[in-house]
Amino acid sequence: MSDKGSNIKSKLPSRYVSVGSKSAPHRSMYYAMGLTEEEIYQPFIGVATTWNESAPCNITLGRQAQSVKIGVKESGGTPREFTTITVTDGIAMGHEAMKSSLVSREIIADSVELSVRGHCYDGLVGLAGCDKSLPGLMMAMVRLNVPSVFIYGGSILPGQYKGEDVTIVDVFEAVGKHAAGTISDNDLKEIEQVACPSAGSCGGQFTANTMACISEALGLALTNSAMTPAIYEERDKYGIESGKAVMNLISKNIRPRDIVTLDSLKNAAVVVAATGGSTNAALHLPAIANEAGIKFSLRDVVEIYQKTPYIGDMSPGGKYVAKDLYDVGGVPVVIKSLLDGGFINGDCITTTGNTIAENHKTTIVPKNQDVVYSCDKPLSEHSSVVGLWGNLAEDGCISKIAGLNKLIFNGKAKCFDCEEDALTAVLKNEIKAGDAVIIRYEGPKGGPGMREMLSTTGAIYGQGLGDTVALITDGRFSGGTRGFCIGHVGPEAAVGGMIGLLKDGDEIFIDAIKGEINVNLSDEEIQKRKSEWKPRKTNHNSGSIWKYAQTVGPAYEGAVTQPGAKSETHVYADI
Repeated sequence: MSDKGSNIKSKLPSRYVSVGSKSAPHRSMYYAMGLTEEEIYQPFIGVATTWNESAPCNITLGRQAQSVKIGVKESGGTPREFTTITVTDGIAMGHEAMKSSLVSREIIADSVELSVRGHCYDGLVGLAGCDKSLPGLMMAMVRLNVPSVFIYGGSILPGQYKGEDVTIVDVFEAVGKHAAGTISDNDLKEIEQVACPSAGSCGGQFTANTMACISEALGLALTNSAMTPAIYEERDKYGIESGKAVMNLISKNIRPRDIVTLDSLKNAAVVVAATGGSTNAALHLPAIANEAGIKFSLRDVVEIYQKTPYIGDMSPGGKYVAKDLYDVGGVPVVIKSLLDGGFINGDCITTTGNTIAENHKTTIVPKNQDVVYSCDKPLSEHSSVVGLWGNLAEDGCISKIAGLNKLIFNGKAKCFDCEEDALTAVLKNEIKAGDAVIIRYEGPKGGPGMREMLSTTGAIYGQGLGDTVALITDGRFSGGTRGFCIGHVGPEAAVGGMIGLLKDGDEIFIDAIKGEINVNLSDEEIQKRKSEWKPRKTNHNSGSIWKYAQTVGPAYEGAVTQPGAKSETHVYADI
């Protein structure tokens, strides 16, 4: 028999399951699913989504995947749809379930990798909604290094309460107001019922929208594909175009590691800083870089942040939500302003096959709007996210300072060994101005899982303590967090870091201008406490969370669980 498809597939992974007499059993299974002989001999494109009914973030992805498949088919490819998990932070937040969130990033990346490997797909289009699914899919793309296109599922529309835009973060903060007695039971009920009026991911420049901006800045997503709201039919157009784009990438042999370079990672960090993005970007960018074998740590990220003007007036530090950015032209307006200001390297290749400068050649930054500013007249000359180092965080930590008036703090430690205890204290009104709330044993290993603290930070802010209380943790913060909050403290408590040695009443000094965080203890006292410290056990001694804790690395390197491309002997795409 003739080896149909052997020419087009001579260097593609799917030749192992579709070309030659030895592939007859494999082809038989494709016939069982209704594929024609022609479709079997075309390139196979994995269309991976995180569709589920867990939350509004993911509910539209199944529909959008069908548009991708149309684009693949129209360009001579054979799409093969599959799904993977998500853990939705808005629902997992504030209790034990949040330990699953960051772990899910690794499971998403691993499961997509295994599905592509196991079925020998030649390319990948990935659609994601909630926070960890975006970096998880991008990590898988870079790890596999087959031609790939990323698509964000789109943001939720803002809710309306008493004439003002509201988001899910307003509900978390309303819990704090309710505990303080400043709003009634009925007020809280009204806010919760209007804050999320549609499908889509959380509406401010929280983690999902931050990572969506990153997908365009890195070049893994099509230009202007990120900010279209989830429920708009316009998203289907980007699905079709993404399906076509992956086929173009296959024809030109442009792969994710051609796109994700040190320069494009720097571009992504610039866009995060410029828009007041989530502190979680400093966790996810190093993790994506690891898949490409590039060293790009917390310190590298925040050094870029400090050189970048703050030009996007986005919630939670600013006024506007994703829908507002969409209305003025989306992420391209941010990138164009940064290109014009000389902050973006325009030579980086993208998933369009063109450079990022070429993609934005005709983009215009609109006048008469105050969502995105020009770089010569920014909201601030420096980023809204800063890194801090000192004897309390030798490996560093991170804080979002957007909207803060006070950047220096001096207060007394009030220590909690888990978030639940801290949240209980806040809701009982036991936290006072001047307290440095310490939440520890919540790091990648110690949590395990590095929980976000939005329930606690939202409650603190809702009680009016956002400018007078500092919260310091080896865990993480939601992209929706505001107030003087410091996360990713390393080394974490579980490995004997200084945050685990603190005692109630210790004097804490934070200077977000100089980038310093210290505890006022002598070297002798610190050594004494280190000698007395003993490791703690967690309640997770089996299962996936236990497995994660055995392999996860430090936060400043992205909290990754495997060595990445630097240890590779071969790449999947070249099998």
